[in-house]
Amino acid sequence: MGLNENVPNKLPKSMDKKRKSKPKEYFDALVWAAVVAFLIKLFLFEAYRIPTGSMENTLLVGDFLLVTKFTYGATTPRNVPFTDIRLPYFRLPGFKDPKPGDVVVFDFPGERDEKQSKEVLNYIKRCVGTPGDSIKIVNKILYRNGQIFPNPPQSKFIGQLQPPNVSNPRIFPKGSGWNEDNFGPIRIPQKGDIIKIDSSNFDGYKMFLIKEGYINIKLNPNGDLSADDEIFKEGKYSVKRDYLFMMGDNRNNSLDSRFWGFMPMDNVVGEAFIIYWSWDANISFADLFRLIGSIRWNRIGTLIK
Repeated sequence: MGLNENVPNKLPKSMDKKRKSKPKEYFDALVWAAVVAFLIKLFLFEAYRIPTGSMENTLLVGDFLLVTKFTYGATTPRNVPFTDIRLPYFRLPGFKDPKPGDVVVFDFPGERDEKQSKEVLNYIKRCVGTPGDSIKIVNKILYRNGQIFPNPPQSKFIGQLQPPNVSNPRIFPKGSGWNEDNFGPIRIPQKGDIIKIDSSNFDGYKMFLIKEGYINIKLNPNGDLSADDEIFKEGKYSVKRDYLFMMGDNRNNSLDSRFWGFMPMDNVVGEAFIIYWSWDANISFADLFRLIGSIRWNRIGTLIK
């Protein structure tokens, strides 16, 4: 009988252990890759696609861009992933606050007459006013604090001029009598500002107070303002948060702060940074060759300004 006869063909235990652990190694690597990708998305960069023409011609439908989360301060998740269930969140310190001219991605605060957007939506617009600024539009010319705010290099104007005597009932604030081409003047609220609310502007600012966190709001006959358990003497309301004023570069095809109002600073998500891909989004993947032929090579790598 030979020495190896009838002896089971077994690997050393150390080698057998290595062979069995390979799938686990791959799984662990995938888990760590997913964790790293999640952290990058949460705190550093996130990819966005432009779905509408409200920022033309600065940003086109079919542009894909990276947004820096850390610039203004990244936040913990704002909603349960893949749902519209909102979560309390915490903001980390940022390098700066949004300034006029920045292209900003933000959590849409809701239409003019709703407390909050029913869906969790990210919008992208240009910041044209910061807390405490005064905004006015005269015949499509934008003024910030009495000075002309230069049009972005790729801005776009379409349609006929709406004269100041033509009121658009969709414009913010409700009952203002303004339109998108002749708007204001209006002061962007700053934390601690005192807004005088009376019968002339109560309808316009009632929803603003609801968005500030109040539920039952009424103007008393003596001029005092009641908001839940608080009384604001002579209707003098103290603002709780800082706000921004946002506009699209396609000035006559953008639903922005002129329509839905001030944008809370808390809702800022990040600053648009660079276009990393761009093609004609109107072409379907079924027409792959034409889609590839529509790639806008001249836009790829363009910094967003």
